[in-house]
Amino acid sequence: MNKALLLHIESELQVKITKTEQVFGGDINETHVLHSPDKNLFLKLNSVEKADMFEKEFKGLEILRNAKAMAVPEPYKWGLFEKNIYLVMEYIEKGNASADFWRNFAQHLASLHRNTAEQFGLDHDNYIGSLPQINKQCSNWSEFYAEQRILFLIKRAFDAKRCDTSDTRLAEKLCNKLDTLFPQEQPALLHGDLWSGNYMISKSGEPVIFDPAVYFGHREMDLGMMLLFGGFDQQVFHFYNEEFSLEKSWRERIDLTQLYPLLVHLNLFGGHYYNSVRNTLKKYN
Repeated sequence: MNKALLLHIESELQVKITKTEQVFGGDINETHVLHSPDKNLFLKLNSVEKADMFEKEFKGLEILRNAKAMAVPEPYKWGLFEKNIYLVMEYIEKGNASADFWRNFAQHLASLHRNTAEQFGLDHDNYIGSLPQINKQCSNWSEFYAEQRILFLIKRAFDAKRCDTSDTRLAEKLCNKLDTLFPQEQPALLHGDLWSGNYMISKSGEPVIFDPAVYFGHREMDLGMMLLFGGFDQQVFHFYNEEFSLEKSWRERIDLTQLYPLLVHLNLFGGHYYNSVRNTLKKYN
């Protein structure tokens, strides 16, 4: 690791780093555990091309922590140093799930979703992965989902030649009928990128969430994301429904809620995600 960066972090956080250990798992950032006599820290590094990415992640972690619903690593410091941006946060040691882990997960997630706001969106834009996430506030969920999620990303994909005009027309037709597809709900505080790689089990056996893409949205969005790539026990959805009742038809909208993360992946990676997006658009037209 860059010794000058370590000295900078030591000075900023008033800690003594005795050992560094690179860890792997994500595909966006370089990550390290920083060992110190008092506490271990978790460090994320990236290039300065997206200079505000860790600033937005820092804010997202703070928003989730302030909700006091689920365990979230405490963010300590973000900044720019030479050719890197960095984010230092609490290091949480991994453990094994408690016997009632999935019930706890569901109850905590429901508690997170009970945090509400006057409008959908957020008072600032942020990122989902490395892709900009536009959070311009809106009083209507269908309008927000259409303008800030579906149409924004289908245009971006079209401009990058990852879809064609027939796809944009299908997206526009779908957006015109969103009001009839989603039930009315209050804005819910969402993690925003809740796939299995963004939660862990702490040493005490409790769920911890991180790498957020927070905004206030329809709570089915988090559930759809949880179902997209697997990694969550199916009973978590039963426990969630016991805690915070869902509309009986919520499973009929899973493809609709998954359209946003699929569009994100289409823009980031292309490939077979095009067929998934296309099939969803055709399903609702």
